Amino acid sequence: MKKIILLLFVIALSFSGCEKDDICDADTVTTPRLVISFYDVNNPSELKEVTDLTIIGEGMTEGVTYESSTLINGSTVSIPLKTDADATTFSFILNYGSATATLVNEDVLKFTYVRENVFVSRACGFKTVYTLDPQTPILTDAAIPDQKWIQYVAVKNSTIDNENETHLEIYF
Repeated sequence: MKKIILLLFVIALSFSGCEKDDICDADTVTTPRLVISFYDVNNPSELKEVTDLTIIGEGMTEGVTYESSTLINGSTVSIPLKTDADATTFSFILNYGSATATLVNEDVLKFTYVRENVFVSRACGFKTVYTLDPQTPILTDAAIPDQKWIQYVAVKNSTIDNENETHLEIYF
């Protein structure tokens, strides 16, 4: 009888050292991306689809992957901002990879923002939320000027804390 009690005590003691597995749920909102919607400059209330758009971050050689592709064909895209710097620069290249070089058009956007680290949970750690500078982004043409395809950029929502709404509108 004493051996059974001792065995049960040892088993109970071994379970007291167990910890809950902290696994970050895939549905937990972490660091959000910048959501950009594209609009027709001649009809500002109407979304306009871009054709073969590639977005390449400064210092990178490949485009940002969005929905399993680096070529974007649609009216909305989400791109990551740097979590370790207060500015991010991207090249927006329209008609990327076209056989006709004159159709390829590159514009450069520089986003400046304030970062804040927010605790999510023990399993997920921290996420970074951003506040876009209302004076940004800074739009410039490519190193070799080819006329800007982006006509106007508007900050729709300067607080970037989720991906459920448009933060930036680009008119072309």
